[in-house]
Amino acid sequence: MFAIGKDLVLRFRLGPISGALNPASLGTALGLSLLLLGLALWLRRGIPKDPEAPPSRRLLLLVVFLEFVEKQVLGGMPGKLRRSLLPLIATLFLFILACNLSAVIPVPGMVAPTQDLNVTLGLALFVYLLTHLYGIRSKGAFRHIRGYLEPIPVMLPMNLVGDMGRTLSHGFRLFGNILGGAIMVAVVLPVMVNLIVRVFMRLLGDFLGPALASPVILVVGTGAGLLLNGFFGIFSGTIQAVVFTLLAAAYIQVAAE
Repeated sequence: MFAIGKDLVLRFRLGPISGALNPASLGTALGLSLLLLGLALWLRRGIPKDPEAPPSRRLLLLVVFLEFVEKQVLGGMPGKLRRSLLPLIATLFLFILACNLSAVIPVPGMVAPTQDLNVTLGLALFVYLLTHLYGIRSKGAFRHIRGYLEPIPVMLPMNLVGDMGRTLSHGFRLFGNILGGAIMVAVVLPVMVNLIVRVFMRLLGDFLGPALASPVILVVGTGAGLLLNGFFGIFSGTIQAVVFTLLAAAYIQVAAE
């Protein structure tokens, strides 16, 4: 499901600034972004130009997805803020979900971008900037900045530390859960597949004989591995995408109120 081990890192320097890139994570993230862009254009073409025309299947699919995000992720927000955040949170949810689920696809060299700490911290910093933008737009710059001096001005350093700590935990939570799931699956999955193979070997060995049972058991073991890998990957990836966007929406709501 996940590739665990050393990654290829390309280091570069631009004057006094030095940086590093993970080609696998960057390539997968860019590829998924293009794929989501193509999906958005495909869904857009399914929206009828005539408002009285019957809805197409693509429109129904889009409506179901947006209703899920609006009710499950943004359900506790005021109507105006919910409508304002819906496109952003829906896009963020889709991108993180696609990154998480990319590890399930058995393509050599493909790495889940959310298994890279740089990606998850980048997403968390993006949400951090959005909280300030929405806070300033909703309350004004002076009132938003004054909130860091409450309840007393001496709490300013603690409020700033808590603000950055929340952002770091937001990024580390997604990274840790995806990487932890990778390690768990890498350890547990072979044991479960081995157990299934042993059970089928006993059941089929007596009826078909070793010669005929071996190919069947090979197919069963491969299928069981793919099914379990897909189940754990899809389940864990979806849950983590929902949790990240839920926290992002909650942080923005607190800043805007």
